[in-house]
Amino acid sequence: MSDVLSVLSKQLHNREITSVELTKKYIRKIEETNPGINALVHTDFEKALAMAAEADRRLDAEGADAPFLCGIPFALKDNICSDGDLTTCCSKILEGFRPYYDATVYSKLKEQGAVLVGKANMDEFAMGSTSESSCYGAPKNPRDPEYVTGGSSGGSAAAVAAGMVPYALGSDTGGSIRQPASYCGVVGLKPTYGSVSRYGLIAYGSSLDQIGPLTTSVRDAAAIFDVIRGVDDRDNTSVDHEFGNVTDSLGTTSLKGLRIGVAEELFDGISPAVDAAIRAALDFYQAEGAEIVKLSIPALKVALPVYYIIACAEASSNLGRYDGIRYGYRADDYANIDDMIYKTRSEGFGKEVKKRIMLGTYVLSSGYYDAYYKKACIIRETINEEFAKVFADQADVLLAPVAPSVAPKLGESGKASSIEMYVSDLCTVPINIAGLPAISLPCGKDASGLPVGMQIIGPKFSEGKILDIAWQYEQKAGNPFAVEGGVSV
Repeated sequence: MSDVLSVLSKQLHNREITSVELTKKYIRKIEETNPGINALVHTDFEKALAMAAEADRRLDAEGADAPFLCGIPFALKDNICSDGDLTTCCSKILEGFRPYYDATVYSKLKEQGAVLVGKANMDEFAMGSTSESSCYGAPKNPRDPEYVTGGSSGGSAAAVAAGMVPYALGSDTGGSIRQPASYCGVVGLKPTYGSVSRYGLIAYGSSLDQIGPLTTSVRDAAAIFDVIRGVDDRDNTSVDHEFGNVTDSLGTTSLKGLRIGVAEELFDGISPAVDAAIRAALDFYQAEGAEIVKLSIPALKVALPVYYIIACAEASSNLGRYDGIRYGYRADDYANIDDMIYKTRSEGFGKEVKKRIMLGTYVLSSGYYDAYYKKACIIRETINEEFAKVFADQADVLLAPVAPSVAPKLGESGKASSIEMYVSDLCTVPINIAGLPAISLPCGKDASGLPVGMQIIGPKFSEGKILDIAWQYEQKAGNPFAVEGGVSV
């Protein structure tokens, strides 16, 4: 298996191919594939080719000293700002919105000379687990177009899985990088809260959101993380932590004696196909000398309601700014300003977003704040403490399913109740509540060939360790959805 970014970077630095040629190759792939997959919702190929031409000038001038990602195309989730580009959160209420500044993660990629080809489809305002709430229609899973991509970073995962881009950035509030990565058979890294700046990420739940990469291999995910991480003065929740070079440290963690925890609460209700794939991964690690530790984290039994109380409360606050006055969609027919705001929000927000705003407003309202929101925050601290105790006393990392089942068919979520849909986040939301890092990577298939993903979870700022543990699995056990990198010209 090739690490696509390494191969492309080598070809570009050796001038075996130009960035313009490479970008044109990906543009052709997008034009051929995207109409059937709907992974990208905004593209500007003229601007992408101009960025590629500038990357070529840099590669010619700097040679081997040019940055690793120089000249390589990528996509951003449609909630990550880029100056002058449509950024709509796949919501009617942000129709036509073009920010006037770059998100910090995009600035860092531009400094490398990376080439932005488009914005990726997503659940409206990142609220969902299938990407079907997008105002542009649902993206389709490249492994089988009858199935969902997962959400909310479904377009980012689908674009990578379909080969439209070698990597993409997504955001993860309750599993929104890891779950679509699992459903589409790619790698997704949710970093520690604060390790990657959120400046320029359009907020859903500010204490939960985190930007991370989706790639075809673990090494590629490590390479992107090395670029986008770091403290940012414009994000006061970002943390100055010395990670070192995570990519170069792959292969240095010994699996012998490694304590891998299996929390029974993260295995509740999982399907036989997912259970079999996860157990096989555990058998692999055990054969490599790791110790499998069965354990319990009791507070996880209430993690799902805690998450939805906190996330919806923060969404209610964050989405109050969309009123039709300053930017985005505005209703055409209204009697006065109050009526305009009412009609704009009623017409501009989709059903799922309205539901979460109302839930959040309710739990923050007078008489219910203490009963719901305050109590959820107290339990959140308990979850943090229980995770910290597990990592201190029982396990070095945890291994768990990403989702209870493989991807459902398109349209099935509309038939399910909200509670049934939210249960699909059972394995992922505790990680966001505690602000921990986790990586999703493919570990098998079900009988019909749909991907199964596992997640490796570590203590805060242990990205190097979990990436290494995942990389060693990928190298020795293999990736059932591996792709070869590079292009021929």
